[in-house]
Amino acid sequence: MPLNRVVVTGMGAVSPLGRGTGALFKGLSGGKSGIRFQPETAAVRGLRSHVAGRVMDVDPKEVPRKYRRSMSAGSLFAAVAAQEALVQGNLPEDLRTREDFGVAIGSTVGSVGTLEGFFREYFSGFCLERMRSTLFFKIMNHSPAANVTQILGIRGRTLAPAAACSTGCQTVGIGFETIASGKQRFMLCGGTDEFHPLFTATFDIMNAASTRYNEHPHRTPRPFDRDRDGVVCAEGCGILLLESLESALERGAPILAEVAGFATLSDPSHIANPDAASILSCMQACLENADLKPKAIDYINAHATATTEGDAAECEAIRKLFGGATAVSSLKGHLGHTMAASGTLELMACIFMMQQNRMLPTLNLDHVDPACEGIRHVRRVEEKSLQWILKNNFALGGVNSSVLLRRFNRDG
Repeated sequence: MPLNRVVVTGMGAVSPLGRGTGALFKGLSGGKSGIRFQPETAAVRGLRSHVAGRVMDVDPKEVPRKYRRSMSAGSLFAAVAAQEALVQGNLPEDLRTREDFGVAIGSTVGSVGTLEGFFREYFSGFCLERMRSTLFFKIMNHSPAANVTQILGIRGRTLAPAAACSTGCQTVGIGFETIASGKQRFMLCGGTDEFHPLFTATFDIMNAASTRYNEHPHRTPRPFDRDRDGVVCAEGCGILLLESLESALERGAPILAEVAGFATLSDPSHIANPDAASILSCMQACLENADLKPKAIDYINAHATATTEGDAAECEAIRKLFGGATAVSSLKGHLGHTMAASGTLELMACIFMMQQNRMLPTLNLDHVDPACEGIRHVRRVEEKSLQWILKNNFALGGVNSSVLLRRFNRDG
């Protein structure tokens, strides 16, 4: 059975760099950091990291009350980003309410803040009198996906992958495969997460959170750098509108890029520590999915969260598969680690680079760590025509994912 080609026709973003794809691209191009000191985390005893990337300019009242009553911040981010993607894709309402229009939107653990608020009241008197009927709809694992379908009137498939840092890449990959196989014509794909100190605490307990730059938040995280000291957690949402090439051409939609390959593989060697061989296998499988050789890749957008072991393992895998000529950078220095949103927000940046014919550097990479040498780090903005881009996401639990983007060429 011949497979449909799958293209990106719309994008929507909410990030620490601002609301919308325009703010995202402007901040990245200007070398801006979205990381700030977070005074509220200082009240958490034992927590050493007090920096994060927060969303500042989304007002819940933008969403009609009948919908926002069941929405946490993560769902709100997803609704705002999804609406931007639909506008950018020039998609009329009659198409999004058909049964061949679906969503794949996931988060890491849902709304921790909502759960905290509930249990604070519950344990104060073991009483449910103040519990609202809409609480459960805010904390369901698929809450962002469900809320987006409700607001937009979507009738197709609702999927809600949850794979922590791999979630964003997985949703795009699942959307790609769903459309390629003809099961859906359109898919809104993305990840969303809202910040909570528990995210930072999880990494801090593992000695994997950045703790040395509380007074200079713009200097962390530092992917690949010899002075990197760990993850900086952040929040936000990225949504891509995918559709079949036939559909996009039929309705004259703007085609931003083509999704040409996807792979997601498991690493059973350790639940927390990354393995270079497993990362290599995932990237190789993604290339094989598109029948592509490593030398064809122009640029790799690394997962690189600024942990000591993670950055080194990814560099080793890239070095073994691609050698030292393929350009590599990470955008975590600009955005922090937006968790489930990282894959799609960074894929948008890859599409932006492809459109602008330039590669964005790794922010805060002042001195390449010896363990991260042997690959071609992008240290400053570079002009280059980009035909093929590989995007990596790797998650706790040994979930590795890679997505392959191609500059759109109608003739294939």
